[in-house]
Amino acid sequence: MNFSGSNIFKALTGAVVALGISAAPTFAQDNVDAAYSAIESIEPILSFDTAYNLQLAIQKYEAIVAAGGWQELSRGTYGLKKGDSQGHIRGLRRRLAATGDLDPNLRISDEFDSEVEAAVRLFQARHGLRTTGVIDQETLITLNVTAEEKLAQLRLNEQRVEEAVSALSDRYIVVNIPAASIEAVENGTVQRRHTAVVGRIERQTPILQSKVHEINFNPYWHVPKSIIRRDIIKYMNDDPQYLSNFRIKVYGNDGEELDPASIDWTTDEAVQYAFRQEPGAENSMGHVKINFHNPHAVYLHDTPQKSLFGQNRRFHSSGCVRVDDVDALVAWLLAGNEGWDQLAVDAAFASGERLDVGLKSPVPIITTYITAWANRQGVVSFREDIYQFD
Repeated sequence: MNFSGSNIFKALTGAVVALGISAAPTFAQDNVDAAYSAIESIEPILSFDTAYNLQLAIQKYEAIVAAGGWQELSRGTYGLKKGDSQGHIRGLRRRLAATGDLDPNLRISDEFDSEVEAAVRLFQARHGLRTTGVIDQETLITLNVTAEEKLAQLRLNEQRVEEAVSALSDRYIVVNIPAASIEAVENGTVQRRHTAVVGRIERQTPILQSKVHEINFNPYWHVPKSIIRRDIIKYMNDDPQYLSNFRIKVYGNDGEELDPASIDWTTDEAVQYAFRQEPGAENSMGHVKINFHNPHAVYLHDTPQKSLFGQNRRFHSSGCVRVDDVDALVAWLLAGNEGWDQLAVDAAFASGERLDVGLKSPVPIITTYITAWANRQGVVSFREDIYQFD
């Protein structure tokens, strides 16, 4: 249930302060970098501590819900930015203070000042939105998600974390699909955090547990039959030179190379053949493939499409996971192999030569679906339920 009015607002913030908590820690508004540092902490999204941190976050949101939640912001809030002055900003201030993004002790006014802009940026960062400081459509929609919905999301994800932590070890990789991010964790702390591109809604990255056992440098790409059926046939109908342009060869059941012109591209004939892309700049896996056994034929890999890592919504793949700064992750994975440091990895990339290297100590990998988590600094982060699993 949503309530409005200054008395409800005072009761809401009073209940939260009385518990000694806030839904997001209130940072000095002249030090936004400190807020971002707390969000991007060395604490893993998935760890033994995460479940406890989520329990504390649940208490925070239970207090908010018990105090009446927060008022839905009006359409007039859309487009507000620093320097604006109007009545709708009062409601925005109350909403941001309710979750600790804005200091609740600040005077309520009609001004969209630097404190409000910093609070909006903090809210956007906690929710994986573009940190513009402006109330764009996505930010307004997210601000209007009710406290009850947030609380339910936290409770669900606390269960997910509890179920997953039993598989953790001293050294592991976590791919969090909703955040499109990767964490390399060692001894309870994040050693490396990577931006990722994960499966789009109709071709989802599967949830699984396995172990990284092999690194393929400058790999061939053996095109899955699903991609031949869904994509390659269409591309060849649009451009008969597509396969040659991207150095993809076709092989019959006898292993002999086929001329693409001999295939009837108006049918599904191509699905019965094997398609292999040669190593090189055009290769869909870039310079490296990170292998782990699984029934879904997915893996981590490099990509020639680096621009995708700069996007806010990174759900573009056919199920596999593309990794930004993948060379550094490979070096971390091969740390137990003698002679494999960052320089050796970079040299293998640059050589363009095919090379397979088995990990001396396979590293557990977990692909998971966590849409809400918290850390010991009190920062509560949320992500969109992109696959509608919540």
